[in-house]
Amino acid sequence: MIVVFNPVAGLRRVSLLWRVLDLLIANGIRVELTETHRPGHAEALAREAVCRGAPMVVAAGGDGTIAEVASGLMGSAARLGVIPLGSANVVAHELALPFEPRAVAAALAFGRTRPLWPGVARSQGGSRLFVQMVGVGFDAQVVHRVPIALKRILGRGAYALQSLRELAIYRFAPVRVRLDGVETQAASVIVSKGRFYGGRFLLAPTARPEEPGFSVVLFDHAGIAAALLYGAALPLGALPRASGVRRVHAHQIEFAGNAALPVQADGDAAGLTPISISDAPSAIGVVVA
Repeated sequence: MIVVFNPVAGLRRVSLLWRVLDLLIANGIRVELTETHRPGHAEALAREAVCRGAPMVVAAGGDGTIAEVASGLMGSAARLGVIPLGSANVVAHELALPFEPRAVAAALAFGRTRPLWPGVARSQGGSRLFVQMVGVGFDAQVVHRVPIALKRILGRGAYALQSLRELAIYRFAPVRVRLDGVETQAASVIVSKGRFYGGRFLLAPTARPEEPGFSVVLFDHAGIAAALLYGAALPLGALPRASGVRRVHAHQIEFAGNAALPVQADGDAAGLTPISISDAPSAIGVVVA
């Protein structure tokens, strides 16, 4: 079993990693631990593992690490395991993955899987696979500007603090988007594979991560008051019903004709618009409990 560990994403919860590895080794499972050193390294390590015939590659980190490992596995029969070490761990919550060390080790040992159908975001800088979401607008601005040191200390609380900081300066430029050829506009847009956002906060209740296609959540109201309202509704589970929130199912999404707007993918900064989003070529098998 090859484990790809992101020390930046997993620093706050590294004890979970060591406990899981100890349990696996104690039960006779051979584990090879590799560590990432730069963005994109997890994908390269996963692809190398596949070339060596690894039947499973485990992502030990946050959602961004999971996405990179998944990208390295795409097109192969290798399974994707997860040791959730990130700040929000949205994918782990989405797929009901375990967090307790013995349960994580047991899941990885038995290897039962369920499908996850990723998306691909393409821009002038290249293509990027994502497993949970892509955001364009205010939430992406927060991801771009949150200090790494603050994220390490506060975890997902750093995003809440940075959101308050950004409210004073973000201009809420309109976001133009084409959904399966139909043009529309919003103040901010999140393209989601799953139901959750920022942990276990409900965003898109009808999303089906195991199927192709996306739940596109459009926030029509702009400005400080609207952003505060959306932010308050999220932890209450009321965001999908909030005024000015629309959900559209789509397969082909294009952000074009905008100013250069910030983009985030699975909680990591992902450049600027224009971008286009479509389904990955196939699903991957994710190891679950």
